[in-house]
Amino acid sequence: MKKSITTLLILIAFSGFSQTNTEIATSGINIKMLFPEGRYKALILSYDDGRTEDRQLVKLMNQYHLIGTFHLNSNKLGSKDYLNKEEVNILFKGHEVSVHSANHPNLPDQSRIDVISEIVEDRKELERLVGYPVRGMAYPFGNTNDEVIQAMDGLGIEYARTVGDTYTFEIPKDFLRWHPTMHQFAKAYWEPNQPEKDTQELAHFNKVINDFIGTKELAVLDIWGHSWEMGTDENKWKETEKFFKLLSDNSTIYYTSQIALVDYINAFRNLKFSVNKKIIINESSIDIYLKKETKTYKIPAGSKTILE
Repeated sequence: MKKSITTLLILIAFSGFSQTNTEIATSGINIKMLFPEGRYKALILSYDDGRTEDRQLVKLMNQYHLIGTFHLNSNKLGSKDYLNKEEVNILFKGHEVSVHSANHPNLPDQSRIDVISEIVEDRKELERLVGYPVRGMAYPFGNTNDEVIQAMDGLGIEYARTVGDTYTFEIPKDFLRWHPTMHQFAKAYWEPNQPEKDTQELAHFNKVINDFIGTKELAVLDIWGHSWEMGTDENKWKETEKFFKLLSDNSTIYYTSQIALVDYINAFRNLKFSVNKKIIINESSIDIYLKKETKTYKIPAGSKTILE
């Protein structure tokens, strides 16, 4: 009896671990998440601050049919070198607008009430500008800690991105500690007058992109940066267009905003399975794609599906 209970506890623990990693494995039956239309890669392009160079960046994204997530400081909008509030809704149509705090302070240095104020005030104003619930965030300077995350509880923020580059394609296990794949151009141009280092970092950046394009595994590429880093430098804009073009028009890639990806992953994790994994209930409003063994299935929104 004791041995049976131990075995059961191990199976339960393994099942919970598998779901966290977007894979469900029970009784030798593997079910893996796929992205919409059965794609197995997802791309996030995530840019901070809301500077005027976003106009050129959005134009370039639209040219290559890419989707961006833009984290804005609402109290800085309308000031020198920043976008005007009146243009935000139209400029970012088809993209995601997200919280970056109202004033861009280092949140771990703030009191709990100030952390709450920075997030709520930014979210409230951005929602007024775009007309939809703003549910994501990037931490100012990429900095956070346990106290900041505790203060965020109940504020309606469903993911928050750091700047802790992983150079991997893993789906974050904790959406409030979302570590991206890498900064645009890796660490090229971080130090002035370092052409050899810039060349090495650009090569690293392009290698990661090519690894992503070539992978056959479930993968998320999350590139972050700032449009003002390109400024008026035509070479940097050409490098931006180069990697946009490289990543565009790929039938294996799901082009998505960050919040849409969060919604999709959560919908997959909330699927209801029968013990034998043949009956699946999808209570969400999102069609979910998955692979059982070697076969791909679409699980329609709001449906009960019986697998073969």
